[in-house]
Amino acid sequence: MGKVLIADDHPLVRDGLRTVVAVALDRCELFEASDLDEVVRIIDREGDFDLVLLDLNMPGNNGFAGLALLRARYPALPVVMVSAACDRQLVNEALRHGAAGFVPKSLARGMIAKALHQVLGGDVYVPDDLEDAPTQAPSGEDQEILRRIDTLTPQQRKVLELVVAGRLNKEIAYELDVTETTVKAHVSAILQKMRVFSRTQAVILANKVNFAPAPSAPQVSARAAAQ
Repeated sequence: MGKVLIADDHPLVRDGLRTVVAVALDRCELFEASDLDEVVRIIDREGDFDLVLLDLNMPGNNGFAGLALLRARYPALPVVMVSAACDRQLVNEALRHGAAGFVPKSLARGMIAKALHQVLGGDVYVPDDLEDAPTQAPSGEDQEILRRIDTLTPQQRKVLELVVAGRLNKEIAYELDVTETTVKAHVSAILQKMRVFSRTQAVILANKVNFAPAPSAPQVSARAAAQ
């Protein structure tokens, strides 16, 4: 066995997963991260990993944004989502964004070990009690929110992602290498298209439908590329 990265912002959860992985996967090398930026730094530094266990609500992840980033940046890397919440819609979204499996934190340790072996064997893991469950269609309200988000341009979606992450306009401007005036224009357009009056309302709607950027190649600003 090679290398496994456990990414979760709760030390107790990491401890539990580390114990399971150490027992289930003999002689594997374990790494840990507490936010998405650290995940990327570790993967870039250490090279190929055999498996990443990624917490759904870890800082920087923003729903499935982190998963989308990892799938785009490291296409061959198996990423298993780990979450305290578990329902058919959530699992479907994880798989749609490229997850190699979905492991509830409430799952017994033996079942988590089974899930890891299944993923490493090339299969996708889904909890047994969800395999035959009917897919829950989005509510009419959720469908309307998704329809509004779909009207955003790629750059507006990126700005919305950063707004959901709690970034200020000046931070968004720095990350995207644009002016604050441009960011304000994007935010205004986003509010108009989503039919809300404030950033807070936009964030609430985005979180309601687990908004995440499309799983495409990550955008790199001119400033980041120069570093």
